[in-house]
Amino acid sequence: MDKKPTVLFVCVHNAGRSQMAAGFMRELSQGAVEVLSAGSAPKDSINPVAVEAMLEVGIDIAHYVPKVLTTEAVLESDAVVTMGCGDACPFYPGKRYEDWVLDDPAGQGIESVRVIRDDIKARVEKLLAELLA
Repeated sequence: MDKKPTVLFVCVHNAGRSQMAAGFMRELSQGAVEVLSAGSAPKDSINPVAVEAMLEVGIDIAHYVPKVLTTEAVLESDAVVTMGCGDACPFYPGKRYEDWVLDDPAGQGIESVRVIRDDIKARVEKLLAELLA
C-alpha cells in the first residue's frame, strides 16, 4: 500500500494563508493527502476574515489552532509550501519546497481576502494534481 503524501503549509502567523491552503487541501484531496500547517511565529487564533472567506466556499477552518513550526513537521512532509516565512523555514535535502508569494490577509477586508483565497485555491488544485499524478 502506497503511503499518502504529506504537505506542510507554512506562513508566519499560521492564521490566514497557510490555514486557508490547508483547508482547501483537506477538502479537495478527500483524505488522499495528509495535511499539516504551521507558523514561525503563530498567532493565538485564526484570522476571522480568513474563516469567513473560507465559509463562503463551504470550508470551515474555525476550529483549527495556529501551531508553531517544528523540525519534525518538516521532516515528515513530502512537500513544504512556504508563504512568506523566509529563512525561518528549515531546509532539508530531498524535500519538495515551493514558495508561494501571496498577500497577507492580516488586517485586510473580506474583498481582498477573497482574492487571496481564490489564488490559494488555484495553487492547491495544481499542487494536488502534481502530488497525485
